[in-house]
Amino acid sequence: MNSVDKAIQTQLDNIQKKTGKSLAELAVIARKSGLTKHGELREMFKTELGLGHGDANMLVHHVFQSDGASVAEGKDTDAILNEIYTGAKAAQRSIHEALMKHINAFGEFEVAPKKGYVSLRRKKQFAMLGPKTNTRFEVGINAKNLKKNVRLVEQPTGSMCNYIVALTDAKEVDAELIAWIKSAYEGAG
Repeated sequence: MNSVDKAIQTQLDNIQKKTGKSLAELAVIARKSGLTKHGELREMFKTELGLGHGDANMLVHHVFQSDGASVAEGKDTDAILNEIYTGAKAAQRSIHEALMKHINAFGEFEVAPKKGYVSLRRKKQFAMLGPKTNTRFEVGINAKNLKKNVRLVEQPTGSMCNYIVALTDAKEVDAELIAWIKSAYEGAG
């Protein structure tokens, strides 16, 4: 089992401990709710079971096998990148490549491609890279206590990343952004 699978299993184990219910029981709750939209189910788990955003999100993905890892399973990184950066999002691949050029110099880490983004992990996820819209690329950064900056958008507690930085051009990949990602890398492992 790779580190991503271990992390997911640990999160699912913790969800069962928090709720006192097995994954099968939680799946029954989801299916009997009559809700069909991911966001509605996530909010139900947050409200009714007291789960945080990340745990509720993971639970919905697990129950309906809709997570990016399941969708990307069996495909190599290049194939996933070709799917992510297609059509109107194709131009954003240059941002991805500019970031990876710098991040690859940090040292060893795992690239875990998902359906619409790429997760970068050591012992835990330190960054997420991918297009958010047809014109905006986002870098999610998991670092604590970064100095406030207009580019760093702090995320609510329980989010997949502590900060988001939006980019529209590869020229925005600068020393400041790389330093933030490096801080996250160092803290992850």
